[in-house]
Amino acid sequence: MPFHVTINSELTDVSHIDPDTPLLWAVRDQFKLKGSKFGCGAGLCGACTMHVDGVAQKTCVLPLAAVAEKAVTTIEGLDPQGVGAALQEAWVAESVSQCGYCQSGQIMAAAALLEANPNPSEAELETAMAGNICRCGCYPRIKNAIQTAAASLAQDALFTDAMAQEVSA
Repeated sequence: MPFHVTINSELTDVSHIDPDTPLLWAVRDQFKLKGSKFGCGAGLCGACTMHVDGVAQKTCVLPLAAVAEKAVTTIEGLDPQGVGAALQEAWVAESVSQCGYCQSGQIMAAAALLEANPNPSEAELETAMAGNICRCGCYPRIKNAIQTAAASLAQDALFTDAMAQEVSA
C-alpha cells in the first residue's frame, strides 16, 4: 500500500522502503541527507533528532510507518531564516562546536523549543535539551547559544513590530 512522507517540504513516496526502517536510516540511506547522525541507536543521545510535524523526535528508533503522511524536517531543511538562522549565528558566535557530532541534533532540539516557545526560561531550556547528549561537554555554550538566539529573535520581532507600526501610521 503506498504511503508518503513530506521530507523538508517535499512530498515523497516511501512505499518502496520497509515501514519498520527507522526514519534516520531512510533519510540517510534513501534520500542521502547525512546531517542527522547515528549515535546510540536507542533514542537516548539525540544525535538523530529531526522534527516530525514540528516536534523534535529521536529518529533512530522511530519507524518510517509512524511518520506516514506527516511532515519531517531534517537539519538540511531547517528554515535558513528566522529560528534556523538565529541558531546558526549564535552557534558560531558562542563557539559551541567542539567535535561537532551532536550539533545537528542539538540545533534541531533547540529549533523546536524556540519555535514553540520563543522566550524559554532556564528550566524550560534545560528540560527541552535534556535528551541531547554532548560528549564534549559543551552544555554551557549550547545553553548560551540558545539564549543568544532567543534574544536575537526577540530583537528582530521588536524591529518588525516597530516597522509595521511606522508603515500603518
